[in-house]
Amino acid sequence: MPHPLTILLIGSGGREHALAWKLSQSPACGRLLVAPGNPGTAAHGTNVPDLAVADPAGVVAFCRREGVGFVVVGPEAPLVAGLVDALDQAGIPAFGPSAAAARLEGSKGFTKELCAAFDIPTAAFARFSEAGPALAYLRARGAPIVVKADGLAAGKGVVVAETLAEAEAAVEGLLGGDLGAAGAEVVIEEYLAGEEASFFALCDGTHAVAFGTAQDHKRVHDGDRGPNTGGMGAYSPAPVLTPALEAEVMARIIRPTLDGMRARGTPFRGILYAGLMLTAEGPKLIEYNVRFGDPECQVLMPRLASDLVPLLLAASRGDLAGALAGGAPDWSAEAALTVVMAAPGYPGPVAKGSEIRGLAEAEAEGALVFQAGTRREGDRLLADGGRVLAVTARGPSVRAAQARAYAALDRIDWPEGFCRRDIGWRAVERETAG
Repeated sequence: MPHPLTILLIGSGGREHALAWKLSQSPACGRLLVAPGNPGTAAHGTNVPDLAVADPAGVVAFCRREGVGFVVVGPEAPLVAGLVDALDQAGIPAFGPSAAAARLEGSKGFTKELCAAFDIPTAAFARFSEAGPALAYLRARGAPIVVKADGLAAGKGVVVAETLAEAEAAVEGLLGGDLGAAGAEVVIEEYLAGEEASFFALCDGTHAVAFGTAQDHKRVHDGDRGPNTGGMGAYSPAPVLTPALEAEVMARIIRPTLDGMRARGTPFRGILYAGLMLTAEGPKLIEYNVRFGDPECQVLMPRLASDLVPLLLAASRGDLAGALAGGAPDWSAEAALTVVMAAPGYPGPVAKGSEIRGLAEAEAEGALVFQAGTRREGDRLLADGGRVLAVTARGPSVRAAQARAYAALDRIDWPEGFCRRDIGWRAVERETAG
């Protein structure tokens, strides 16, 4: 690459801090701008807090003014809204899918219909926009059953109902407007038994390469109890995803998805994040995300040994085959584990404004502290969101990474914050048994 690029990274969460940390290490990155960014991303580039990322025309104008040569879009909402389309039309290279391809995350019903059309293994399902037929379907199927808002709901649109009453309440709430437009249609799915895992594939519209595995913890409390959250911690790789299972996921889920999207005239370029259930019949797709996960990104980036920028550029240009002529991306053999620290009240309304100290002491333990819901007030770092920090450590085993992450987390002085103390428990049990 002859000239280092000015790169614009879109987003403000822990995922974007991890991406900023990794992107800034690339020789191909001359200048990194992050919009809007957070206090953590400011250590790796220049934050642009006033850029309205929901305004594609404004982003394009900013890129032209600043000489931006590549845009990396972190969160899903700008992708679904068509930011990459606007950048493409302006001739500005961007990593992420078009709005049409981003429907894989933006509409759960769209993805389920794609699975049905291209024989991609997933749960049996039905779609509804009116409560009466949906409730009749529920009563015919019984519980346990899964009710999902069709649209983007920031991790709050899925109810795994153990009773019929719980399922009925979910349908009535979603179709009654609890989540606005995101719940105007619901998808009701068969309950799948098994273990969940996350599989990532880097895609250029035609080709895909496996790009790491992880498992996360959605429930807010130890022992996988309490309401679902955006994720209280994660670890990578996922020991349950053996090489044979990874090959099966690529062959039966990822490649048919790429082929199906291309056949429909909406090729998928970007990161395809498959949420899987490993059932007795084999891996089945729960849902797709069209961007790096959060907090999964916080364990993938510390394990990625390859330069991230050329890989993302190649995917955006439709040339992964050329970029990977010398072999697949390199990954550390070590495991990584991240523990999320959250504000009181999360995942409900949270208390903001408490001061956080001790991040340097935590990082002195060998960990990385990725910031999400934080803000600066003078020299003080304050909590300003639900999920606030992600403390990440590597180690020769998940158990070792877990021990290092919690040792670092315990150096952080934030009495108001809370975390789970059992992140990685499944993998640690496997290692102990092994």
